[in-house]
Amino acid sequence: MNEPSTGHGEAWEPFLQETWEYVRAAQEGILLSPYLYFYMPASCAFFIHVILCTPFLALDMLGSISELVCSWRIAAGSGPPPSLRQWVDCFWRVLYRYLTVILPATAVFQTLRSPTVPELAPSCWQLFVEVLACFLLFDTLFFFWHLSMHRVPWLYRNIHQLHHQHRIPFALAAQDTSSAELLSLLLLALSSAWVLGCHPLSEAFFHLINSWLAVEDHCGYDLPWSLHRLLPCLGGAPYHQSHHTLHSGNYAPYFTHWDHLFGTYRSSALN
Repeated sequence: MNEPSTGHGEAWEPFLQETWEYVRAAQEGILLSPYLYFYMPASCAFFIHVILCTPFLALDMLGSISELVCSWRIAAGSGPPPSLRQWVDCFWRVLYRYLTVILPATAVFQTLRSPTVPELAPSCWQLFVEVLACFLLFDTLFFFWHLSMHRVPWLYRNIHQLHHQHRIPFALAAQDTSSAELLSLLLLALSSAWVLGCHPLSEAFFHLINSWLAVEDHCGYDLPWSLHRLLPCLGGAPYHQSHHTLHSGNYAPYFTHWDHLFGTYRSSALN
């Protein structure tokens, strides 16, 4: 059971509890249908990814007619924004990998985890700490895995090279990878929450924010309201686009501390 919370987060506690009760009610309905229980996580992950990419699709379509939108593009001088055809082709590639790899993998994972859920929602402080801890652990695991894929030629050729077909990435391309890499990223995210023993609501927030940050990192825009402008510890889209352009450096997905420590940090001044 959660301990009584104190501090400024108390005002949000009833909202979190109401949200969690709604989720628990939905979970009970899902447990009645094995099909929903096994396949809903992957389906939701795919549709959330596509929905989060939609605003950037609009920006790409406006990029050829709006000087303001064009000024936000990180590599404005490297060619026009991706076309609608590129978006559609990428959509079908990602959907195919979800259907053939992610859907079966999450179904297997669902059979291994307990369907029981706690009665109480996490406190605001618990939610914040668990989500932050998930990101720090995921960022660490991703950094070393990503570095390995670049330093070991076999891993790069057979797992990671496909993702680097996008020298100038766009939002939907965040998950346009080989099946093996997409599966590895799923396992890293799930393992981060599992190792830390997070509350299911904290885990859900982590996966949602993780999806958004991955999309924002690949969007190709340095927007005035991007999260990396508010939190200097994050690299953001300019940081990750340097990686795609140089094919080296900036191996961490979000934070920059591991790249600074290992001397793999690269300037993100690509404009």
